[in-house]
Amino acid sequence: MDTAGLNCGSGGGSDANLNLRVASIFVILVGSCSGALFPVLAKRSPWLHVPKSVFDFAKYFGSGVIIGTAFIHLLSPGLDALSSPCLAAPWHEYPYALALCLLSIFAIFIIELIAFRWGTFKLARLGKTHDAHGHSLGSHAAHGPEATFNSTLPPPSKTHSNASDTESAPRIEHEHDHEFEDTISTQIIGIGILEFGVVLHSFLIGLTLAVAQNFKVLFVVLVFHQTFEGLGIGSRLAYLELPRRFHWVPIGGAVLYGLTTPIGVAVGLGVRTSYNPGSTTASITSGVFDSLSAGILIYTGLVELFAHEFLFNKEMMNASNGKLIYAVGSMCLGCALMALLGKWA
Repeated sequence: MDTAGLNCGSGGGSDANLNLRVASIFVILVGSCSGALFPVLAKRSPWLHVPKSVFDFAKYFGSGVIIGTAFIHLLSPGLDALSSPCLAAPWHEYPYALALCLLSIFAIFIIELIAFRWGTFKLARLGKTHDAHGHSLGSHAAHGPEATFNSTLPPPSKTHSNASDTESAPRIEHEHDHEFEDTISTQIIGIGILEFGVVLHSFLIGLTLAVAQNFKVLFVVLVFHQTFEGLGIGSRLAYLELPRRFHWVPIGGAVLYGLTTPIGVAVGLGVRTSYNPGSTTASITSGVFDSLSAGILIYTGLVELFAHEFLFNKEMMNASNGKLIYAVGSMCLGCALMALLGKWA
């Protein structure tokens, strides 16, 4: 392999169009936050009557965006970075990017498995069960707001006195609180895993944009990329069902996503004279994080979105052919657009 002209050390970032690079911080901030916050705020707004079909489109379109991001914008760059000619020979002797992606998938699976077993154990102590895959009549997948719980406690006797009912009320309320707390934990773990993978990716592409040679093309593509990806994250956040004290979580998650790429750009501009995205250190760092993030999004996309939104969702299984085609078509459109954007970024 010809390594002449390679810059594997520090420096080498482009300093052209500096004013436009600074402006990109605010443009991407608006695009990212708008995409992520719109589904959350629209779902909560009493005066903004968004049709359910629009929400459904955003949810399924966003699912496709997440899956397309995993393969085209994370796993592929991870493979490229960890096969860089700047890396030592041992890096080229094994497909580390694929191994890290695999490791990430299994790690997320084990984390969720432990979380669900813990939650199931706590519910069992309260005489509750939950249908993890939505096979019971009228139930849905338990990975998110559609979770349903079945009580194994006998119904209260109608012969009890009012005083007895009053005494038992705090106990029943306490049991429902525990049940709801477990549902909250399940939802937050799921969305937290997804957000972690996306946030890592967003920060790294912000760093790259700040010093990229082909800045103008990359900038335009990333505005659409971050807006579509924000729509995917926001549509998942919008469907979280949390108690009032946790109402800030969806908005906080959307704002966090919106801030990461602009922060990455700002940091990149600050170190533009010393940061080289093609250096040995940067290639290893971005390759490892992209590969791990790819595993997170692949697991989330195939298990949480594909399987639990369609195969294990009674509502979708019993839906009309038109609704099913609309949902699958929306998801394919989101994935196709992200795959197309991968031609430039």
